[in-house]
Amino acid sequence: MAIIDSNDLKRGVLLEMDGAPWQVIDCNFQSPSARGASTLAKVKVKNLKTGAVLAKTFRGGDKLETADYERRAVQYLYRQGDDYVFMDSESFEQFELNQEMLGDVTGYLVDGSEANAFVYNGAVISVELPTVVELEVTETAPALKNATAQSQLKPATLETGLVIQVPPYLTSGERIKVDTRDGHFIERAKK
Repeated sequence: MAIIDSNDLKRGVLLEMDGAPWQVIDCNFQSPSARGASTLAKVKVKNLKTGAVLAKTFRGGDKLETADYERRAVQYLYRQGDDYVFMDSESFEQFELNQEMLGDVTGYLVDGSEANAFVYNGAVISVELPTVVELEVTETAPALKNATAQSQLKPATLETGLVIQVPPYLTSGERIKVDTRDGHFIERAKK
């Protein structure tokens, strides 16, 4: 296990805390106004085994252990009940993760999706998607004439069942790019 300084924390870093892997999902640094006070790192971390999210504060210069993990390229194959089946892109071994382990990731998974799996102590504990994915709009209100991107947004259901807000000029059947970090519409996909 490697050691990391709290001043070097950033989103995506995996830490070893209390015998479990925790991923930094948000990180902010604050410099107190008192002289001689050290910078504070306020982070939100997610337990990759249980899904629990905690807020932690570290002083500048605190030494933290990084989790010993392996990142592997995987491909999403299909859903079987409450389980999602993936295949390791190198060994072609298949494994399943349930809805609870995947969380919000399931709203962006379509057959053949590429992702990265985190392997901790020989077991896959989490899947990370690319920042942007292409999905098809399956249902939305009809397009409005003279609508611009600055107009009001409307709800759209995507092929995975995820509902997001999209500009009013989009119609059903169009492919769009969606940010997997927060689920917002980016742009129409190029044809």
